[in-house]
Amino acid sequence: MEPWVATGARTTTPDGKAPSLRARLRGGLRMAGRDLSRTPDWFAQVTPKTIWADAIAGLTGATLSLPQSVAFAAIAGLPPQYGFYTAMVPPIITAFFGSSWHAAAGPATAISALVFGALAGNFVPGSPEFISAAIFLALLVGVFQLAMGLMRLGGVVDFVSHSVMIGFVSGAALLIALSQLGDALAVELPRPEDLFTFFGALLQHLPEADFRAVSIALLALAVGVLVRRFLPRWPNYLLALLAATGLSVLYGGSAAGLSTVGAIDGVLPSFALPHFDGDKLRDIASGALAIGVVGLLEAMSVARALASKSGQMLDGNREFVGQGLSNIGGAFFQCYPSTFSFTRSGVNYEAGARTPLAMLFCVAFLAAILLLVAPYFAEVPIAGMSGVIMLVAWRLINLREIAHLVRHSTSETAIALVTFATTVLVDLEFSIYVGVMMSLFLFLRRTARPIIAISAPDPSTEGRVIRSARLYHLDECPQLMIAMLEGPFYFGTVEAIRREFRRFELERPSQKHVLFSIAGSGEIDLPAAELLVEQAQRRKALGGALHIKLLTLTSFEKLARFEVFKSLGRDHIHLSKRDALASVVPELDLDICRSCKARIFKECPKFPETDSKG
Repeated sequence: MEPWVATGARTTTPDGKAPSLRARLRGGLRMAGRDLSRTPDWFAQVTPKTIWADAIAGLTGATLSLPQSVAFAAIAGLPPQYGFYTAMVPPIITAFFGSSWHAAAGPATAISALVFGALAGNFVPGSPEFISAAIFLALLVGVFQLAMGLMRLGGVVDFVSHSVMIGFVSGAALLIALSQLGDALAVELPRPEDLFTFFGALLQHLPEADFRAVSIALLALAVGVLVRRFLPRWPNYLLALLAATGLSVLYGGSAAGLSTVGAIDGVLPSFALPHFDGDKLRDIASGALAIGVVGLLEAMSVARALASKSGQMLDGNREFVGQGLSNIGGAFFQCYPSTFSFTRSGVNYEAGARTPLAMLFCVAFLAAILLLVAPYFAEVPIAGMSGVIMLVAWRLINLREIAHLVRHSTSETAIALVTFATTVLVDLEFSIYVGVMMSLFLFLRRTARPIIAISAPDPSTEGRVIRSARLYHLDECPQLMIAMLEGPFYFGTVEAIRREFRRFELERPSQKHVLFSIAGSGEIDLPAAELLVEQAQRRKALGGALHIKLLTLTSFEKLARFEVFKSLGRDHIHLSKRDALASVVPELDLDICRSCKARIFKECPKFPETDSKG
């Protein structure tokens, strides 16, 4: 089942003009106020049966959120408790203000990696300054996402190829896995931003590796893989951490010199105003933009994947608003940037979640579990966490999706490869901008190459449907060319269409009359209208005429506003095939019609000596 996605945005004003940014924002504020003040739609779905199903799903999600929160916080360069905070506050907000009923908000791998990349160059990871910057970053990200939602730009993500996310996530996964090798070996290694330096240091320090740390990391990896393979319903990350902790205790734990997580202060979030040194605001602002974009792309990808299974209708603008509010609200409870998690969302849906109430149960169960087990977190080995994080990173790389991309699309593969290479070799944030720009360039390149199909009536169909003459081997009128535009008609396609018209002039000199069908091509802008006037003048100079067939009244009104009627004449612009042919056929040369054997139109004139087929 395909997901239903509503952007909730009107793309034009009643007079056909695109709304201004101020109008979009004003309209978005009205819509947001209306949407956010009403009772969430899912309230009506709650029954005793769904409450039980959501409770089971919530408990399942809590057992997964516990180890993931620790791992993701480590990826972001933050203490574990900030992963817990981010796993508890954003889900509550998105449950009430988001659109998806099954997606699970909270810390995510790619966002965590971006947070580290945005801050590590200016702050020491784990330091109070780093933590404050990460929390303030959530506020900036939320403001950006909320603004996108209020301006009703929920459909913008449709123009960013999924290949960008494939390349970025794969590159981020590789960097995350490499960044854990130092802890897994218990040696000091630089961050893998410079791969040559990193691998040089790895070879240099490899003989110094602590076999105990290596064995703990390998055990965590093995348990995680085996549990997922043979006991897929069991919490493999949690069991991997438990096994690693058990082996660490056998080795003597922190008393024997092994690095452990240590005591965790305050596992439950508390209200605190985000504060930050304004001097470095510019340094993290670009990171906020990249994180906001990735967060929205990931959120919509997860929501749509689940909606395709459940059949739920999504509202892209509401989802943007929900993501923005969750990050803004989270910043006041010491959360770092969040989005929907692929893993937790999938587990939530597969565990039987029926409504967002499942996420509220998940938060409650997670809080209860943390209050019980927080004292024991002190003995969780860093090497064990590294093994779990490497497993998380490996699962991010979707080999099946990559293979599908390589088999079916060279251009999409190129986008993924360039984004991947930029992620690994240059910079995480920059790779997002490169991928998005390549994606938009590909979109514009495709739309700038519209197809103009030379068509003719098909006598084998009822009503003589106009079809491709080449594809269906149809006879054409020797004087009239029917050209059907398949694609958009705007400034980006004007030159390509002009070149096609020039080619038709050279290759089809006898077809001096043209019926140009613009049905289904979307918006018509001023450059497109000017091209119609130009072609009408050229056809008139050649001894023919240009007639236009439109699909919608909106397009008709636009041509009137652009004063195309003055140049072509109202009788040369039509809203139906019948009217168009009834107008253009009488303009044809009767002497040529008399000798014509095609007789493809019902409107063709009848002559005594000609056997009419029409």
